[in-house]
Amino acid sequence: MSTVSRGYRPTRLPRPSTPPMPPPPTAHRAESKLSFGVVCSSNINRSMEAHVVLGNAGLTVESYGTGTNVRLPGKRAMEPRIFKFGTPYEEMYNSMAATKEDLDFFTRNGVLQLCRRGAAVKRAPQRWQDMTSDFVAKHDVVSIWNSNKCVFQWRSL
Repeated sequence: MSTVSRGYRPTRLPRPSTPPMPPPPTAHRAESKLSFGVVCSSNINRSMEAHVVLGNAGLTVESYGTGTNVRLPGKRAMEPRIFKFGTPYEEMYNSMAATKEDLDFFTRNGVLQLCRRGAAVKRAPQRWQDMTSDFVAKHDVVSIWNSNKCVFQWRSL
């Protein structure tokens, strides 16, 4: 018997409280004239966290991934969940919450929260290599995040 026939249906992806609300109008923060690009492998974990933090600080920021696909942990170490860049975060969420068992598993391991955070920031992961040169050239600072360090590259103004 399928879980759908027992009354379980994935719901529309809820909007999380992250990123936190912008500061109140009474808080003084000068808008940044710099544009930041943040990059990691799948545009769902490190680059999205940096996107949220920099965006909440009032900075202009875009985030990207560099992998061939978006890879998320699966139920087994050697079987990741793989999505194409451009797949909406909401679609990833619904795919990993298709059954009650999947919903429970991916909630416990934190992957569904990554999808919620991504959906709160933008529609879908973007691949750095697929962006036009003119588009990426608008960034004054680009930070590349991998599992153990962050590298910054900036252009002279």
